[in-house]
Amino acid sequence: MESTTNIIRTHCYPRVGLIGNPSDGYFGKTLSFVFANFQASVVLYESPELEILPSQKDHSRFEGIDALARDVKRHGYYGGIRLVKATIKRFYEYCQTHGIELHEKNFTIRYESNIPHGVGLAGSSAIIIACLRALMGFYNVPLSPHTQSQLALEAEARELHIPAGLQDRVVQAYEGLVYMNFSRAVMKRQGYGHYETMDRRLLPKLYVAYCKDFGEPTEVVHSELRRRYDEGVKSVRAAMEYWANLAAKAREILLAGRPDQLGLLVNANYDRRAKVCPLNPRHVELIEAARRAGVSAKFTGSGGAITGTYQTQAQFDTLRKRLRDLGVAVIKPRLVGPKRNGSL
Repeated sequence: MESTTNIIRTHCYPRVGLIGNPSDGYFGKTLSFVFANFQASVVLYESPELEILPSQKDHSRFEGIDALARDVKRHGYYGGIRLVKATIKRFYEYCQTHGIELHEKNFTIRYESNIPHGVGLAGSSAIIIACLRALMGFYNVPLSPHTQSQLALEAEARELHIPAGLQDRVVQAYEGLVYMNFSRAVMKRQGYGHYETMDRRLLPKLYVAYCKDFGEPTEVVHSELRRRYDEGVKSVRAAMEYWANLAAKAREILLAGRPDQLGLLVNANYDRRAKVCPLNPRHVELIEAARRAGVSAKFTGSGGAITGTYQTQAQFDTLRKRLRDLGVAVIKPRLVGPKRNGSL
């Protein structure tokens, strides 16, 4: 967080769900990391009235009816302003509930984000976390990372009724490589999960691939998955336990210095998902193309982005060429955050 001449600037990075997702919303375990190739940023400064300025995702002027249709297909009917509104409301109500007095002054807030939209890189929660950090700085209200992640979840799930779990918000609040245990017993005891930072240097070579045209709202996957889980569908319940166990195994092999085994778990994570979840054929095509290039592959979240491990530069070049033919960008994620192991 940066504050210069009363202008507060904050940011938050996208995340990759490496192993275990989507069990985080179902008392599971996950291993995730953030990377700094993209970011959501917020600028906040004092002003006579409280004003939320629109971003590029909130525009209402188009070149034509086809441009409007493409924009709605990619971004939905609502841009990021609703995320900012929900965040401000949750922050205010949290302060009211906990007896935190906010000084009487207004502000103008603006967000920007170059995180590919709707592809499963947690761009929405990045905007929310960046907004929370700006509010914390403006009102001088320190919030622990686990409180930030909880408020971010409530902004989406409670205020906007967007199906979501804690994974994205936790790793974005703490940053780095984070192992998360959301077991029912832990959640009941303390209201949030057990979080553990891991040295990001333990990871093998990783890639992230995405296509902006393959975006899909998270509700498409998670609403149906939640319904089937709540109805007690055995295959879905078993999958959640399976994914949680994969995350625990991933933690073990990394701590044991066996990163070469991670690719098998990455593939296993996707393979079980393909058995229990209806998948977008375009997203499946990404996975299959990546595996034909000889690398492991799974979804980063619930959209048109995938991740996996590779061994050599030649392998990465082959992957990039194969996916480029599909209109898909492939990058090496620039990991940031703690270089240490320990509970949070």
